[in-house]
Amino acid sequence: MLTLYDYLPSGNGYKVRLLLSQLGRPFELVEKDILKGETRTPEFLAINPNGRIPVLVLEDGRRLAESDAILFYLAEGTPYLPEDRFERAEVLQWLFFEQYSHEPSIAVARFWIHSLGKRTEWAARLEEKWQRGHQALAVMERHLDGRRFFVGERYGIADIALYAYTHVAEEGEFDLSGYPRIRAWLDRVADQPGHVMITQGVF
Repeated sequence: MLTLYDYLPSGNGYKVRLLLSQLGRPFELVEKDILKGETRTPEFLAINPNGRIPVLVLEDGRRLAESDAILFYLAEGTPYLPEDRFERAEVLQWLFFEQYSHEPSIAVARFWIHSLGKRTEWAARLEEKWQRGHQALAVMERHLDGRRFFVGERYGIADIALYAYTHVAEEGEFDLSGYPRIRAWLDRVADQPGHVMITQGVF
C-alpha cells in the first residue's frame, strides 16, 4: 500500500490526497505536525532530507517528494494527465506557475494568518504577498476566459494543483469576489467525482 506523510492543513499535501481519492487509490496516512517540528527530526529527514511534506512512499519503498511531482507520477496513464505531448507540457507550465508565482504568495499569506496568527506582526510583509497573489489570480482569471479547466478542457492535475490553495485563499485574506471565472471554476472542481475536503485524511 502507498504511504503518504502529510500535514492535513497543507494545500500541498491536499493535492495528493485529492488525486488519490479521485483515483480510488488506498493509502496509509502518516501525519506530521510541521508546527511542532515533526518534519525536522532525524527520522523524518532520513525520509526526505528537505524536511517537508508531502512525501509518498511507494509499495516498493521508493520515496517521492514535492507535491506536483507526486501528482505527475500518480496521474500517469490516467485521464488526469493528457497523452498529447503539447498538453502535457501545458500541464507542466501550470504546475511550475503554481509553485513559482501562486503558492509562494497565496499559501504563505494563508499560513502566516491562519496557522501562525501573525497578521498584525507581519502586516508589512503580507502586503507584498497580497499584491503578488492577486497578480497570480489575475493570470488565472484571464486564462479561464472561455475555458472550463486549465488544460485541454478536461479536469486534471493542473486544476488540482491550482485548486488546493486557491479554494482556501480567503483564509489568507484574498477576496475572490472580483474573480468570477475563478469562482465558477472552483465550483466545477468541487463537483468532480471523488472530491474531498482539505481536512479529510484517510478515505
